[in-house]
Amino acid sequence: MWGDFLNTIKTLVLFGSPRRKGETAFLLKMLLESLDGEHLIVDCCHDNISPCIDCRACRQSDKCAINDGMQKVYEYAEKCENLVIATPLYFSQPTGRLLDVCSRAQLYFSQRRFRGVTPHLNIRKGGVILTGGSGDTTGAQRAFETLKDVFLMFGVKDIAPPVCCLGTDEIPAADNTAAEGEITRLAEFLNA
Repeated sequence: MWGDFLNTIKTLVLFGSPRRKGETAFLLKMLLESLDGEHLIVDCCHDNISPCIDCRACRQSDKCAINDGMQKVYEYAEKCENLVIATPLYFSQPTGRLLDVCSRAQLYFSQRRFRGVTPHLNIRKGGVILTGGSGDTTGAQRAFETLKDVFLMFGVKDIAPPVCCLGTDEIPAADNTAAEGEITRLAEFLNA
């Protein structure tokens, strides 16, 4: 039993939708129901987390100078194995508030670049859930490219293909059987 506790998979989730009961939330809930272990959800649009202000304190310190909800994220990121980012697409990109939170990964960049220190991160796998009212796959690909940079800052190299549930203005996520299959595939990838 103790060994099972020590081997529990931990997943950090960055949730970028302002709609807590929207299409993105629906798919994220479906994923979490299939995911082993425990998770921490960061509600980027509602949690008290400021964007990076480029104060550059992290160039000399292993701590961010902004003391807010991101401290809990940093702490959990040191213990988790998976990072999941779930966001609707706005102008073919992740939401601004999600990117605000992701900008705080500057701490890890500064540790590597300016201090020659490897961040204490154990995140091995990453997954992305993208939703959009239109069916524009080009926009989804652009957003995924942006999020690959975020994963890089967290040290994640093994990233699953994105779950894309597009055209939700016509077909809600709850009725999209292809998206359901992609969620199952993502859960299997993260659980392995």
